[in-house]
Amino acid sequence: MTVSILSGILSVVFLLFSVFHFYWFFGGSYGLTKVIPTKGNKANTVKIPKLATLLVALVLLSFSLLYSIKSGILFFDILGWLSDFCYWFIPIVFILRAIGEFNYTGFFKRIKNTEFARADSTFFSPLCLLIGIIGIIIQLMA
Repeated sequence: MTVSILSGILSVVFLLFSVFHFYWFFGGSYGLTKVIPTKGNKANTVKIPKLATLLVALVLLSFSLLYSIKSGILFFDILGWLSDFCYWFIPIVFILRAIGEFNYTGFFKRIKNTEFARADSTFFSPLCLLIGIIGIIIQLMA
């Protein structure tokens, strides 16, 4: 029961993340200043390729579908080894994202005074850590 609830929560979270990425792919701009790292408090100079945004949206959607299957919302047969790999891979990736790459993202970043860095410290990194912990709890309880 707990595994189903936690998996359902992760499914919804990944679905919301995916929707935002599809929104940005189709030209939306809300929140973009807070989700792309910058070196200073200047306007964002990094151009993320549309294809990369679409790819991330599709990957997040697939994560949502995987956790929908785990929760019992959807019923599909997935190869056992593949699902085991995915259900361990996803939380590990999000824990690594929470730790960061030591410059722009994560708890141990050096650049801390940009709009992205503040959003990362208060929302993105803690959320990534929580997703990773919930994913590991799901695997340990399953």
